[in-house]
Amino acid sequence: MRVYKYKSAKGVTSFSDIEPLNTDFKEVRVGCYACDLDSHIDWHNAKLYLRQYHQDILAAARRHNVEPAFIRAIIHAESHFNVNAISKQGAQGLMQLMPDTAKALGVNNAFIAKQNINGGVKHLSTLLKKYQGDKRLVTAAYNAGEGAVKKYAGIPPFAETKVYVERVAILHKRYKKAISL
Repeated sequence: MRVYKYKSAKGVTSFSDIEPLNTDFKEVRVGCYACDLDSHIDWHNAKLYLRQYHQDILAAARRHNVEPAFIRAIIHAESHFNVNAISKQGAQGLMQLMPDTAKALGVNNAFIAKQNINGGVKHLSTLLKKYQGDKRLVTAAYNAGEGAVKKYAGIPPFAETKVYVERVAILHKRYKKAISL
């Protein structure tokens, strides 16, 4: 499915699955970047994004006590650092926040990087506390939801979630090494 982002006649950012007429628009990528079961990306060698949103990530990391490398791995996996990303389920922005989750986290506009990152990292911080720092469970809950992790007493048996957890772990390790250099 294609999704188009544009400004309405009243200046409101809008989205449609129909290409807008007589106005500028951008096509936004839909789907979870690291959840694609058929991805041919070599996650051990894929390009890392070490400078994008640097200050926003550091500020949120300090504010919520979450490791910057883990934040970068989640953003990379969720949206490939695309601030305009929208999933087929409706998750929005860099950290792919669902609208209700974003609202609960104090995010007014999920397409503003600073708000999205702060909200996503606040959510990660809560999950890290809940799962006593177990990043695999945190990653699974971020992808499939806390209910699924509880139901299956661990990483849910969903192919997408298993792939996502693996890919985030690879990216986290790589970002951790690259940031420490």
